[in-house]
Amino acid sequence: MKIGELAAQTGVSTDTIRYYEKVGLLPAANRDNNNYRNYNEQHVSYLRFIKNCRQLDMSQEEIQRLLSLATEPLESCDDINALLDAHILHVQQRMTELLQVEAMLKNIRQQCNSPTQVQHCGILEGLREVGIVAIENKSSHVV
Repeated sequence: MKIGELAAQTGVSTDTIRYYEKVGLLPAANRDNNNYRNYNEQHVSYLRFIKNCRQLDMSQEEIQRLLSLATEPLESCDDINALLDAHILHVQQRMTELLQVEAMLKNIRQQCNSPTQVQHCGILEGLREVGIVAIENKSSHVV
């Protein structure tokens, strides 16, 4: 199948498919005589797996590790479990960070509760203040 068909079947854009192939998440497609990429059902399976992982906010490194582990069907799931446990921890940390961001935004929003001119906007003034607190220990998504 051509890249457009693969994109339609998986809901992944052609640019993203090319990118995943370039970075090694997706196996390279065979090329036809006219140099067009020719994809198969294995590519569909890979793309669905990658798309599901991305929807769970997994990094490319995490996805690459899972794909690598999937090639060893007789090995223990310990590494997969550890990867998912680490990702769950990352998600929990990110949720805490987002709650802090929400609280800061609500605080700034309260600075302008009535219609006024932009030149007197409390929100813009609040965003200019030095007092915005940086999120401590902002978590990295890379494992």
